[in-house]
Amino acid sequence: MNPEMPYDDTVSTMVLENIKNKLIHAFRANGEPLATSVPAGGAVSSINKNFQANEELRRAKIDGAITWLRSELLEMRSQDQQLARTLLGLNSEIQRLRRESGPIALQADGREQI
Repeated sequence: MNPEMPYDDTVSTMVLENIKNKLIHAFRANGEPLATSVPAGGAVSSINKNFQANEELRRAKIDGAITWLRSELLEMRSQDQQLARTLLGLNSEIQRLRRESGPIALQADGREQI
């Protein structure tokens, strides 16, 4: 296990929370009703309920997007770890082959001598 994983999880969570807050703020700024006229008492209640329903829908969409982002980040981390394991394996194999083949003389420009 990588000792930096808890740190990575914390950073990922903080980044996602920041994105979530920005999205909520953006939707709130665009979704607030304009107070151009004062409707009757029943209409105010209806507008408030409609606004609350829209706000809940926006929050659900944002939460869904964040969940999708989180799953994508986890998949990317998994792929990154697999790639790192593959590269370490290849490096080990290269080192083993070098040890088996013995020293190879290199020319001054870095090419192998024949």
